Amino acid sequence: MTATTELKKTALTHVHEALGAKMVPFAGYLMPVQYTGVNDEHLAVRSAVGVFDVSHMGEFFLSGPGALDLIQRVTSNDASKLVDGKVQYSCLPNATGGIVDDLLVYRIGAEDYMLVVNAGNIAKDWSWIAEHNTGGVRMEDRSEGMSLLAVQGPKAAEALQKLTDVDLKAMEYYTFKIGTFAGHKDVIISATGYTGAGGFEIYMPNEAAVDIWEKVFAAGAAHGIKPAGLAARDTLRLEMGFCLYGNDIDDTTSPLEAGLGWITKFTKDFTNSTALKAQKESGVQRKLVGFELVDRGIPRHDHPVVDEAGNVIGKVTSGTMAPSLRKPIGMAYVPTALSAVGSTLWIDVRGKKLRGTVVKLPFYQALA
Repeated sequence: MTATTELKKTALTHVHEALGAKMVPFAGYLMPVQYTGVNDEHLAVRSAVGVFDVSHMGEFFLSGPGALDLIQRVTSNDASKLVDGKVQYSCLPNATGGIVDDLLVYRIGAEDYMLVVNAGNIAKDWSWIAEHNTGGVRMEDRSEGMSLLAVQGPKAAEALQKLTDVDLKAMEYYTFKIGTFAGHKDVIISATGYTGAGGFEIYMPNEAAVDIWEKVFAAGAAHGIKPAGLAARDTLRLEMGFCLYGNDIDDTTSPLEAGLGWITKFTKDFTNSTALKAQKESGVQRKLVGFELVDRGIPRHDHPVVDEAGNVIGKVTSGTMAPSLRKPIGMAYVPTALSAVGSTLWIDVRGKKLRGTVVKLPFYQALA
């Protein structure tokens, strides 16, 4: 493991340490994994509002007449459908059927885009996109200079509204605005939450991070605002059945196997699109499914999925005891024949074979 002295720090690392957060290495950064406890932070986000420092994420800015063409060639979704102020979830397919990364595409203007990529893939993604940049598109990596807060929960809009003139409650899912926030100009405010609890992402220069963090917590004090770490972020996204790169998707998993056919559009040509289209037509051999354990135990990443005789037929990609549901849940790749809702699975948890049932995603359904 990388020594702590070699890890990158966000502009808020000292704030997390002062709050008593447990800090761990993650994607080359020293990051807060929890403060008061995973369940406490998770339930605070579900019921009120929590704040995640996700400044380790990467931000690339692409501009110029060929920006859209480049994005269309390297991503699986159809970015031509975007209009100014809209965001799109997509992935970067590789040449062998897997995924370089999943990402968000922000359309700032007809020739201006921001791509938000996973922290652990910043260098890999940059190289991949640059390799395909044959049209002279201007590329700028602002990852090191930007901070990012995810303010999540049903009370997020009410808590943050006093900090901005942007009408937060009027913002639709997967849209963004650029405006003044907490006294700072040209802040990007988006609504692309990874928790299923609603809320906003605030992109700012590093030098504004501490001031904005303090103002967010002052504004949210009456709403029960709490800092939240990466562990709660993981349990929240898993309850929603959202994929995590490195767990549920990677360089070896097809977007079609992962249930990401909805972001894989064959109305255009992109990296490996011909092979992926053939895979769609012939059918995938395995699928990523959600499951609940019937037997007592907790499934974890890399636990084998076995048949009744104990033969390995798949593997768990993510698993936890879901704080909102109080039951053990997970996602796993299984043979297509076992992917239907209601199918019985067996999970090998430390040599013990536990029964599970395939369920429809998301696991957690927010109350209307």
